[in-house]
Amino acid sequence: MFLNSVLLTVLRTAGQVVLCTMAGYAFARLSFPGRNVIFVAFLSVLMVPTQLYLLPQYEIVQALGWLDSLPGLVMPGIFSAFGTFLMRQFFMSLPAELEEAARLDGANPWQAFSRVMVPLARPGIVALTVFTVLWSWNDLLWPLVVTTSPEKMPLSVGLAQMVGLHGTDFPVLMAGALLATLPMLLTFMVLQRQFIQGIAFTGSKG
Repeated sequence: MFLNSVLLTVLRTAGQVVLCTMAGYAFARLSFPGRNVIFVAFLSVLMVPTQLYLLPQYEIVQALGWLDSLPGLVMPGIFSAFGTFLMRQFFMSLPAELEEAARLDGANPWQAFSRVMVPLARPGIVALTVFTVLWSWNDLLWPLVVTTSPEKMPLSVGLAQMVGLHGTDFPVLMAGALLATLPMLLTFMVLQRQFIQGIAFTGSKG
């Protein structure tokens, strides 16, 4: 279960860092028809309770044959509207002159994004990474719905199933909770400075 949680967290985090960074840059720097309308639609997703997505997500995962599997756990959380909003705000806080200088030197939009903007966006990417790691590691509701066999369950579901109807082994439960908490504490302690810097930058413009 610990390994399942690690795989779930790593894959979701990698997907969100790549996809949300690219989407945030597109909304912040690229001009295309309907950009503002599409971004407002993205933001409207944040106002919908996540519980409303359970049934359609379950039906899609079931149709794909991903029930009780790692892809079924990972794919619904591989992209988020919040991550897109966070990265858009960060890219908007960066000076546009840096990107314009890269364009004048002959860089195409992809080169300007990957070689200039992404390195400058490191604090925002770290903030997105910390948020996604915490959310993925502690996710309970979706894994509880989509997994049925113990060998496919993440640690959060395993801890939840240790609470019995007529009795609970609290020493073992507390030991498991400690093991589940330590990786997140270490992650935040290592990335604390970049995380705070990234959050500060995302609120400075836009």
